[in-house]
Parts: sequence; structure tokens; C-alpha cells
Amino acid sequence: MAFSKKTVRDVQVEGKRVLVRVDFNVPVADGKVGDTTRIEAALPTISYLVEHNAAVILMSHLGRPKGDGPEPAFSLAPVAQKLAELSGLDVTFVDDTYGERAAAAVQSLKPGQVLVLENVRFDKREKKNDPEIAKILASYGDIFVLDAFGTAHRAQGSVVGPAEHIPAVAGFLLEKEVSTLSGLFADPRRPFVAILGGSKVSDKIGVIDRLLDTANTVIVGGGMAYTFAKAQGGRIGDSLCEDDWQDRALEMLDKAKKNGVEFLLPVDNVVADAFVEDANTKIAKTGEIEDGWQGLDIGPETEKLFADAIAGAKTVFWNGPTGVFEMEKFSHGTRSVAEAIAANPDCDSVIGGGDSVAAVNKFGLADKMTFISTGGGASMQLVEGKPLPGVEALNDAE
Repeated sequence: MAFSKKTVRDVQVEGKRVLVRVDFNVPVADGKVGDTTRIEAALPTISYLVEHNAAVILMSHLGRPKGDGPEPAFSLAPVAQKLAELSGLDVTFVDDTYGERAAAAVQSLKPGQVLVLENVRFDKREKKNDPEIAKILASYGDIFVLDAFGTAHRAQGSVVGPAEHIPAVAGFLLEKEVSTLSGLFADPRRPFVAILGGSKVSDKIGVIDRLLDTANTVIVGGGMAYTFAKAQGGRIGDSLCEDDWQDRALEMLDKAKKNGVEFLLPVDNVVADAFVEDANTKIAKTGEIEDGWQGLDIGPETEKLFADAIAGAKTVFWNGPTGVFEMEKFSHGTRSVAEAIAANPDCDSVIGGGDSVAAVNKFGLADKMTFISTGGGASMQLVEGKPLPGVEALNDAE
């Protein structure tokens, strides 16, 4: 599916100052960066700009600071250092975002150099999309590039603001994410199997609804499966359940039937007597979980059921774990899904951000997936067919 916005290829960047919103929201502990996936994902755009002799100003958020000023734990300084290591580029960092020090650092930046500004969310005006913030940021650059797919669904100062003042285009990552995810639903190779996990039906309602119009098979696991089980009259013990979404769950099962979509739910579950790693566990059939027990993963029969469906797929979309995969004891189901996808070399596999990405990385299977999205919320919004404010704000392709 053709991308409808201008990209960095469509503008003259030579000798220009280019302001880039990246997504460097990466895990940092004790001043050390953990997973570098998001930094690496931004490198093609940054390298392109440097090679084309632009002065590059990067901005991002990190974590959830209060917005009342600097908080050392959320500083982007270690991220700037890691970027320099990974890229070999001339990277400097300024511990300021909207003030005089940031402006001075921008002024002294030469073509081919990269400057990383401090965390945009140290000022609460960022999240409010304050017009003053937008003006200050836009004053740093001649061109604005949005390459932060992970925040493209948020109408915030550094995401949409500069586009009101200077020419605004997409970076390579944003272009690839939007094209891949839009194309997946426009014309998937079939059978198209979608797997949805996670804890809440309410979070995924729009996504399930859209998938029931496009997929051949929809698989649901994770905590939200118990809402479906209870809606169908089953016993779920102390498992997660959104009682007020039971009617909606039944409507979805009806829609699947009407549309001829196979809707697969767990048939057995790993249940535990407490939400802890060393809990007592056993296998219980779906709809037969006793009080005092809660479902924390799919069971062995369900693993086989899901794996068989995945084995026959030509396109797979996966978002959300099928159990509490962070605990080793309850990670088996999520691992089995990841392994089933990895074992099907004929399918186009798209991993839709968030916990699913963490899972394929944890199990060492990332290189077996066709495409891994860097944005959880943004990929879900795109899958639902909703516009992304960050993308909407960019200049249209001719």
C-alpha cells in the first residue's frame, strides 16, 4: 500500500538543520541502556541525514517523568552515549530541551553532526501539545521529520507541533511501519491468522472487530479469554474477567460465525492457586476452573490447537501474550505461539508491538519474524483503521 505522506527522500536536506522526533523510550537502569531495538530502528533515517550533510537534532521522551523539571532517572544522556556507540556518528547531548542551552547547542551544530536534546516530557506542556512548545522546537530546524512510530498515535507537542511551523515529513521507520501494517490488512496472503492476547477485552475490542472483517482465523488467549469463557457460561474461578464486556464477547463470537471466521479460544489452561512464580499449578479444562484457582497460561491441548492453525497460515499477525510470560512457569504458552510462528517459513509474520515483541526477543526468535513493529498502541490504532495524529500532521505526497 503506497505511503501517502512525504518522506525524507522528498525534501532537500543538504546543509539544513533537521529536527527529528525519534522514539528512544528504551529501558535504562543505573545509567545503562538495556534493549537497543528502538535506537537501532532509528539509525537508517539518522544515517541518511548525516550522509546528506544535514545537521541533525534528535528529540524523544523516556519513561513517565512528572513533568516538573529534570529527573536524572529519565535523562536521555545514556541513550545519546549508546547511539554514538552503535552508529559511530559524532553525537553530542545537551541537558536542556526548550531553554537557552538547547538553543545554543542547536546554533553551534554543524552539518554531519548529531545533537540529542533532553527528555521532552520534563516539561508537562509537551503532553498537552502546548503551542509554545511547538514554536520553540520548530525554531531549531528547517525541516521536521517524524520517525517515532511508537508515539505517532499521540497528539503531543514534539509529535505534531513542529509540523504547524516547518515542512514535515516521515522518516524511514515511520514509512515502513505504516506501509507494512496498512498493507497487511489491505491485501494479506491467505489464510490470514490473527492472534490476540493480553489481559483486557476492552483494550482490544476495536482490533478484534476489524480482524473479524479481514482474517480467516482469530485466536484469543491471555487474560481476556476468561471473559469469553464466563460469557459462555463457564466457571473461571479467580481468573481475570471484565464482567461488563461479556455481552460484547458473545456478539464477537456471533460476528465470527456470520463472517465465516474461525474463532479459537483456549480449551485448557494452566491454573495456579496464587499469582506468584512458585504457586501450585495444575491443568484445568476451560469452563471448569474451581474457585481459589486462576488461569495464568494456556494449557498443552490449546498450545497444539493454536500451533496447528498457525502452521497453515500464509499471513500471521500477533499482538499480546497468551499468559503471564514474565514468570517462567507461565511463559510456555506464549513461547509455543512464538515457536509456531517461527516454524512456519512460508508465512508473512507481523508482530504488533508491546509485550509480543518483548516475548520474541526473550525467546530469541526475533530474527525468524518478517516484521516487528516498534509501537504497541500505535500499531493497534492502525490495525483498527484509525488515523494516527502524528502521520496526519505530515505533508502529503504529491
